[in-house]
Amino acid sequence: QVQLVESGGGSVQAGGSLRLSCAASGQTFIHSAMAWFRQAPGKEREFVALISWSGAATNYADSVKGRFTISRDNTKYTGSLQMDSLKPEDTAVYYCAAGSSYSTRSQQYKAWGQGTQVTVSS
Repeated sequence: QVQLVESGGGSVQAGGSLRLSCAASGQTFIHSAMAWFRQAPGKEREFVALISWSGAATNYADSVKGRFTISRDNTKYTGSLQMDSLKPEDTAVYYCAAGSSYSTRSQQYKAWGQGTQVTVSS
């Protein structure tokens, strides 16, 4: 069973950048797709970005395309989400997730981190 721990959240002004990291334990991580989701207060959890187990394929929500970059390093069992040109509407708790399917649907992911808060002020 993969265990995930996020870090790197914080507060930033609009237009700024943050880099989220996801540290994984468990051999199956390197064979798993990894995704980032976020949940703002009063809203449902939504897909942000996705990367295949090899890193060869990525997918982004339209709302973050061109601003966020997902990556992973299987030699270090880590994943990252580089967030640039942040907007107040990016404010949410961000979660990393790992699963056997390359999917944008949260139901497909069995392993989740505890979440890290990102707050963007205008």
